[in-house]
Amino acid sequence: MAVSSCARVLPKFECRSDPEYSNNFRPEYQRSGKQKLPPICKSLVASFGSSPGGLSSLIYKFPPNFQRQLSTKARRNCSNIGVAQVAAASWSTNPAGAVPPPATATAASVGASPIEIAMDVEESKVVNGSDSSKINCVQLSDLADPNTVPFLSCDGSIAIHAGERLGRGIVTDGITTPVVNTSAYFFKKTSELIDFKEGRHASFEYGRYGNPTTVVAEEKISALEGAESTLLMASGMCASIVMLMALVPAGGHIVTTTDCYRKTRIFIETVLPKMGIKATVIDPADVDGLKSALDKNEVALFFTESPTNPFLRCVDIELVSNLCHSKGALVCVDGTFATPLNQKALALGADIVLHSVTKYIAGHNDVLGGCISGSEKLVAVVRNLHNILGGALNPNAAYLIIRGMKTLHLRVQQQNTTALRMARLLEGHPKVTRVYYPGLLSHPEHHIAKRQMTGFGGVVSFEIDGDLMTTAKFVDALKIPYIAPSFGGCESIVDQPAIMSYWDLSQRERAKFGIKDNLVRFSFGVEDFEDLKSDILQALKNI
Repeated sequence: MAVSSCARVLPKFECRSDPEYSNNFRPEYQRSGKQKLPPICKSLVASFGSSPGGLSSLIYKFPPNFQRQLSTKARRNCSNIGVAQVAAASWSTNPAGAVPPPATATAASVGASPIEIAMDVEESKVVNGSDSSKINCVQLSDLADPNTVPFLSCDGSIAIHAGERLGRGIVTDGITTPVVNTSAYFFKKTSELIDFKEGRHASFEYGRYGNPTTVVAEEKISALEGAESTLLMASGMCASIVMLMALVPAGGHIVTTTDCYRKTRIFIETVLPKMGIKATVIDPADVDGLKSALDKNEVALFFTESPTNPFLRCVDIELVSNLCHSKGALVCVDGTFATPLNQKALALGADIVLHSVTKYIAGHNDVLGGCISGSEKLVAVVRNLHNILGGALNPNAAYLIIRGMKTLHLRVQQQNTTALRMARLLEGHPKVTRVYYPGLLSHPEHHIAKRQMTGFGGVVSFEIDGDLMTTAKFVDALKIPYIAPSFGGCESIVDQPAIMSYWDLSQRERAKFGIKDNLVRFSFGVEDFEDLKSDILQALKNI
């Protein structure tokens, strides 16, 4: 029987705790004398209510001959596989901003001095004294902590570096954030477990409560939205459902809009009533209807998409936020169609912004995810329920989201431009009877979109001059886009909502939601405009 020799080649890995670090965090997370936790600690404290002072990080330490025993290629890859997927890092906030001297660290370790993978202090140092008012590309002047990455002033740079460039909760010298594939986190001693249970030691404890890779993705989204906290979940619908259940009390009342994702409407109409929750449904532009609902009911939440699906209606976020807040109601905006680059819902007054990360944010049609962003207080309420219900994001999905966000600004710029040009072209075509796109002057809320958005997104909805089958013939004649649900990816996608989303309803029932048989929703990818233009024109010629 063959016996593995690995135990002889690679000595046992050791772990050490760093008690001298346990009450300290990095100086760049302090603002105006108020301590701000580093990203991984915020997530842990939000999950468990533990004080930051009890955090004692674990750093995996390799024996002295470890690097000699691995090939160069293996060392390069170890940040993404196996034992080098470590789960914590240490921060220090001593006045000098320096890391404790080596002698102190050695004194805390067990046995011989092993090799540590650590980040250079200079690499993670923040440029102090930055003026937040200069961050005009992100529109964050009225939000918490715009200086988290003070030397990055525009969304594109923030999408690439936020959550990573200043240090992350994973010890690695790799440029990319590794995937931490673990279902649970261990405690070295029973005493440490007791400390955790009594709030003196912070840990994720279990994979459903958090993951270091996921925290990096959450920090990126928080930085783009100007949010104190972000919670990633397994899908956009998961985020919507957990948010509604957490923020609306049993027997409560919500206000929502007519045009929205159908599955969201189904949940509001069929599931929430079982909890005694009632809903008032208004047109996205019906401000008087919102005022009436707020006056007649004790509204807990106004929940809307902006732009909406599939007609891309736009809600005046600043106006509805002021109205709702005057009556004590919260405002949640699903900004999936807008992206954090085109619209800053929190800066406009919303309390929570929600995204189906599956769409533009991840952007490659290869991962499911959803998120909410907002104040730490509100997100913590949702997080507590999420930890009970489950729906945790897989860390491999978090890695794909991080990867996708690096090109978010490039993709969205291309999609904005292509969609606007194509909307104008379609509006003038004799075989198209109507075009829905907030960038067009003909759009009913163009004035709102122009004021609160910097780009109008990559989705255009339009109606063909024909019936169900004529429209289907147009769709089938297209050569570039895939016939599929979803939107926001690199590949163009087209669907006929009457068939894709509402086929179980009769024509008359579909008409109640404004869904005509000749409606087409086209999500433009990042293909060249001229190729897409030629494809659409030839398909229109075919009908």
